[in-house]
Amino acid sequence: MATNLADFTRSLRAAAPPDGLDLAIQALWWDAKGDWDKAHGLADKDHAMRGSWVHAYLHRKEGDRGNAGYWYRRAGKPMPAKISLEEEWKAIARTLLDGTEAPS
Repeated sequence: MATNLADFTRSLRAAAPPDGLDLAIQALWWDAKGDWDKAHGLADKDHAMRGSWVHAYLHRKEGDRGNAGYWYRRAGKPMPAKISLEEEWKAIARTLLDGTEAPS
């Protein structure tokens, strides 16, 4: 199982995510593999803050800022104004994997 961002990023070379990842982390994994629909479906099943945060990011990536705003509020996070989608993806993954705080 991926336990930090470096391991998680290396796992993207595989055909499927590592065993033992929760829905939110699996969603980020599939997003990084280019499967937004699968990522969204997984995030949609996770009703906790983790899933809501990933769900928000996915809608921001999609360009649906209204829907993204709703999910950021559900996650208790501000919508990022100054970081790229790539930076946000890394920040979410790092936070969910090892508990470090993400930039807003």
